Amino acid sequence: MADAALSLDDLLKFMTKKGASDLHLKPTRPPLLRLQGKLVPIKSVAFKPKDIEEMVMPLLNAWQRKKFEERQSVDLGYGVMGVARFRCNIYQQRGSIAAVFRRIPFEIKDYDELNLPEVVGTFAHYPAGLVLVTGPTGSGKSTTLAAIVQDIAKTRPCHIVTIEDPIEFLFADHLATMSQREVGTDTPAFHEALRNTMRQDPDVIMVGEMRDLETMSTVLTAAETGHLVFSTLHTNSASQTIDRIIDAFPPDQQEQIHSQLAQVLRAVVSMQLVNRADGQGRLPACEILVNSPKIAKHIENAEIKEIHDEIESSVSYFRMQTMNQSLIALLANGAISYDAAKEQSPDSDDLSLKLRKLFPTIEDAQREGRMAPSPADFASIIELTEIKRLYEEQEERWKQRTLDKDEQIAQLEAKLAAVKQEMSSSGATSSELRNQLEALRVEKDRQARDAETRIEKLNDRIRELNQQISTGAKPTSEKPQTGFFKR
Repeated sequence: MADAALSLDDLLKFMTKKGASDLHLKPTRPPLLRLQGKLVPIKSVAFKPKDIEEMVMPLLNAWQRKKFEERQSVDLGYGVMGVARFRCNIYQQRGSIAAVFRRIPFEIKDYDELNLPEVVGTFAHYPAGLVLVTGPTGSGKSTTLAAIVQDIAKTRPCHIVTIEDPIEFLFADHLATMSQREVGTDTPAFHEALRNTMRQDPDVIMVGEMRDLETMSTVLTAAETGHLVFSTLHTNSASQTIDRIIDAFPPDQQEQIHSQLAQVLRAVVSMQLVNRADGQGRLPACEILVNSPKIAKHIENAEIKEIHDEIESSVSYFRMQTMNQSLIALLANGAISYDAAKEQSPDSDDLSLKLRKLFPTIEDAQREGRMAPSPADFASIIELTEIKRLYEEQEERWKQRTLDKDEQIAQLEAKLAAVKQEMSSSGATSSELRNQLEALRVEKDRQARDAETRIEKLNDRIRELNQQISTGAKPTSEKPQTGFFKR
C-alpha cells in the first residue's frame, strides 16, 4: 500500500492488530508503535507535516479547535467501528502538528485478566470514601479503574457518574445506571462537572484525573459527604500521592487537609507495567496502601515518611504491599526477569537486600541464567529451579533433624524399657528373697521346736538319773557299771 493512501483508520487498525498500546505520529518520522513498552517504527516513509495535519485536524469539533488554538494541545476520544476506541492527544511541536493515540479496548477486563492483586477487588465494596489509582503515563490506571467501576455496575444498584477528558471506556448499564460526561463536550471543566454531579444523586463518582487544586478540593468534599469517589494521579508511590495532594493546597490549609484526607482516604494503588519474562506482554506491579488506623494517624500527624514502613509491615492483615514486595512476588513466580525487577524498582538496593534475605542465592541464579521462567503463582514457587533446590535443602535439613530426634526418642525409649526391666527383675528377686526368708523362718522355728523337744527329753532323763541316785536304786539297765559310776 502506498503511503499516500495510508489513512488514520488504517494505521489504527494495524496498531490494534500488532497489539500496540500507542501510536505516535510526528513529522519527518515514520509512525511509531509502542510495543511492550518500547517505541518501534513502522516500515514506512516519514510523514510530512501536512500529512499529519490532514489526518488529525478533521477529528476536532469547533470547541476542540478553539481549545487547540488557545493551548496548542487538546484531548479527544475517537473510535473505529469494530476495532477499538482511542484516546488522542493532538499537540504542536516545533511549529507543526503531532499526535499520540492510546488504544482502549471495547471489552473491559476483570481483575483476574489484568493480573491485579485480590485486595484491589475489595475497593469496589467501600460504601464511601476516596480511592486513588496512580502511576506514570501508560501504567494501566484507566484500565484498573474501568475494572473496578464495571464490578460496581454489575453488583450494586446505584448511580455511577464518570467525568473524563476524554471518555475512554464505554460502560453499559447493568444493575447500576451509568452517566458518562466528557469535559469539553458535556461539561466545560472537571471541577464544574463535580459540583453539578452533587445534584445528580450519585452514589459512585469517577473523576478521570485530579489535575488542579479546585478539582482536588471538590473530590475531597464529595468523598467526605458520603460518596465513593475514584480518581487518578501521576505519582509513583502512595507516600508521594499523599504529599502531592497536601502540597497542592496553600500552607494555611494543609493542616486541615491532613485531617480531611486521613478521614476520607480508603486506598491508594500505585502501578507500573513490567515486561513479562516470556516476552508475552506486560504485568502490573502494584504498591497498595489501605487506610488502616496507623496509616490515618501518620497522615493526620504529617508523618508521611513513616507510611512506607507501615505498608511494608501490614502485608498479612491489611494486604498492603510496597512496590518492591510486588516485584519480588512477580520475580519469585518467574513472571518477570531479575533485570526487569531491578530496572523497575524504586530502590534497587532494598530489593536486592530483600531478595537475599528471602532467597539467599536467587540473584546469583538469575545472573547465571539457571532460573527457568514459570507461569505458576506464588503457591508453586518451589517449581522454580533454584528456589526449589533451596526448599529441598531446607526440607532435607528438617528431615535430618527429625531423624535425629527420632533416634533420641528411640534411645530414651530403650533406656526406659531397660529401667522397667530392671525394676521388674528387681521385683522378682525381691519376691524370691522374701520366699527364701520365709522358708528360713519356718526352718528356724522347726529347729527351735526340735531343740526344745530334745532339751525336754534331756531334762527328763537328768531328773530320772538324779532320782535314782538319791534313792540308791539300781539303774534299770542290766549292763554292769564301769568307770565313775562303778564306785
